[in-house]
Amino acid sequence: MLLLVGLGNPGSEYARNRHNIGFMAVDEIVRRHGFGPWRRRFQGQSCDGSVDAEKVLALKPHTFMNLSGQSVGEAMRFFKLAPPQVIVIHDDLDLAPGKVRVKQGGGHGGHNGLRSIDDHIGKDYWRIRLGIGHPGHKDQVHGYVLHDFSKTEQAWLEPLLDTVSRELPLMVAGQPEKFASRVALGA
Repeated sequence: MLLLVGLGNPGSEYARNRHNIGFMAVDEIVRRHGFGPWRRRFQGQSCDGSVDAEKVLALKPHTFMNLSGQSVGEAMRFFKLAPPQVIVIHDDLDLAPGKVRVKQGGGHGGHNGLRSIDDHIGKDYWRIRLGIGHPGHKDQVHGYVLHDFSKTEQAWLEPLLDTVSRELPLMVAGQPEKFASRVALGA
């Protein structure tokens, strides 16, 4: 079993924010792979499904970004999972818009959601980093991530979410390099 976590903030006012690209990706994965209905648990929303033959629990923490680790840790402990069985999809300011990187472990890079997860489960989980670009100055970051994607950004956003969802079976099968390569070619 794998725990697939999308990071974002709960509430309709945040739904299309750059910071919520993790929620958007998980929503598309759940739709494409025919997961069951969402229900409230683990301080968030979760649903069950499978990707190829692997059972997957999708989770969108509703603790707000800075406390995401509470929700992730609760689900992980309930299912007795180890950090390498956790895949977190999140926004990344340091990647160009639409770019994707995959890695296991590492630092949080200033991302408060990852910092919280690190504090609750350690650092040895998988991260799918979805590039949203940087506003240019660190004083603009807060407003930038909490604003909706622009209409011009939709040109790369929708194909990216579709490709991540379509190629996820490679990630689930333990082929992260092939997943990242296929997403880079398809998005």
